[in-house]
Amino acid sequence: MALLCYLDLSNNHLSGELSSIDWKGLQSLEILDLSNNNLSGKIPSSSIGFLVSLERLILSNNSLYGELPSSLKYCTSLLSLDLGNNKLFGILPTWIGENLVSLLMLNLRANSITGEIPQQLCHLMYLRILVLAQNKLSGFIPTCLGNLYGLVDGFWLQVNPYDETMMIVAKGRELEYYGEILNEVMAVDLSSNNLSGNIPTGITMLLGMFLLNLSINHLTGKIPRDIGDLRSLESLDLSRNQLSGEIPQSISSLNFLSYLNLSNNNLPGRIPSRNQLQTLNESSNYFGNPQLCGSPLSNKCPGDDDDGRPQIGKVSNGNDDEEEKIGFYSGMALGFIVGFLLGFRV
Repeated sequence: MALLCYLDLSNNHLSGELSSIDWKGLQSLEILDLSNNNLSGKIPSSSIGFLVSLERLILSNNSLYGELPSSLKYCTSLLSLDLGNNKLFGILPTWIGENLVSLLMLNLRANSITGEIPQQLCHLMYLRILVLAQNKLSGFIPTCLGNLYGLVDGFWLQVNPYDETMMIVAKGRELEYYGEILNEVMAVDLSSNNLSGNIPTGITMLLGMFLLNLSINHLTGKIPRDIGDLRSLESLDLSRNQLSGEIPQSISSLNFLSYLNLSNNNLPGRIPSRNQLQTLNESSNYFGNPQLCGSPLSNKCPGDDDDGRPQIGKVSNGNDDEEEKIGFYSGMALGFIVGFLLGFRV
């Protein structure tokens, strides 16, 4: 077994604990996939670090608990770390960003991880999938997320094909991505946590990102003005936060967008309606924002016609009467002067 490189026992009914395995004899392992089983107990705190050749560690959809073992920092060849849907707790350790610098995919979805998202995660310049959803994370979203170059243009990265499967919430539902398709996905999902503060403007630099989900948090401030720079974005979910300010007009530039959810925030003003947004005309995308107006909502904006469309031409405002008065008296004065001069010449 010293030369064993692939060990895939996923999708079975395996039970028991990982600590019963002699990991020292498996140092040649490159792929370990034990996902979708009934494994319990902790991830071995020391022996797992012997797997120095490991490129993919996939233990998702089990009942593993405890903290992330620090010995994992010795697995510096890791490309994919998928521990989603377990019972892990503790903080998100800084050594992930400091030691696992080759990571392409990090999935810790549906655990009980607490604390803040460490700035060190921004060192993962090749990262293309970051899924930390459904945890208990707090604090601000790191402003340095724009440094994740793999999410800017990660297509140049060559990845050995493997039929790895990952569940990602996209377009409002849980979707399964696998194999070569998964290797092409670029996503950030920080939804269902306790994150606060503004959406960092640097996130608009992740030009290759397909999916952005920041829903069900406590985010405040405005949607970044340059959100339209994310031209590859297909799914955008910012719902159930406390965002304010008008929806940026640049959002109309997202020509590949097929799912948008901005519901349950504090967004005011007119809903942009140009380009691709005309096809995303479900009112549920916007409900829960009492000050929003315009199609597809029934709440009309000031100056809309009977069909809820903006009227062409000048829109009346509170200064119209005053302007009319000034024009009336100016005309009277000019007529008086002209009449006086004509009378004088006669």
